[in-house]
Amino acid sequence: MNDEQWRAIVECDPAYDGVFYYGLSTTGIFCKPSCKSRTPKRDNVSVYPDNAAPLKDGLRPCKRCRPDAENGPTFEEELAERAARLVRERFREPLSLTAIADELYVSPFHLQKRFTKVMGMSPSKYLTLTRLEAAKSMLAETGDSVTAVALSCGFRSSAYFSAVFLKEIGMTPTAYRHRLSSPYGESLGRPI
Repeated sequence: MNDEQWRAIVECDPAYDGVFYYGLSTTGIFCKPSCKSRTPKRDNVSVYPDNAAPLKDGLRPCKRCRPDAENGPTFEEELAERAARLVRERFREPLSLTAIADELYVSPFHLQKRFTKVMGMSPSKYLTLTRLEAAKSMLAETGDSVTAVALSCGFRSSAYFSAVFLKEIGMTPTAYRHRLSSPYGESLGRPI
């Protein structure tokens, strides 16, 4: 390893990503030069010309910088998508940031920060919007009461559901349902 490569590792320089990779004898993993993991001791570092060579040496790819997933999703993107999928599958259940984070084996703080960066909204906002989309469908397709719709979509009460619906959609659930049956039903509040 030359001084230029070492400097790229110490400075986490993304300009060297794909130019070389480095492996750590102590942990058995390999990384991109831009990896934000703690700077290793120089004596423990081996440099590789591509991302296949460290695999042949028995090293595992770093889960933070994902050197094996060139042009694929980043760790942040993958984490956000896994969290979003979990919300879409289980929005009817009482979900919290802590419960989602526990299921994904990350801290709530880490999940909140990464999800918001990738998705442009917090996990709780995403959960609320997912529940509202399901509620809008139920209001349109069933004759269930507003309370039944609220509870079925994971809201803790019909009063809370109505308040959130009014804030996000611009009308109450009952008004939304009435608009659906009017001849001018295509203008149904703010888009989500």
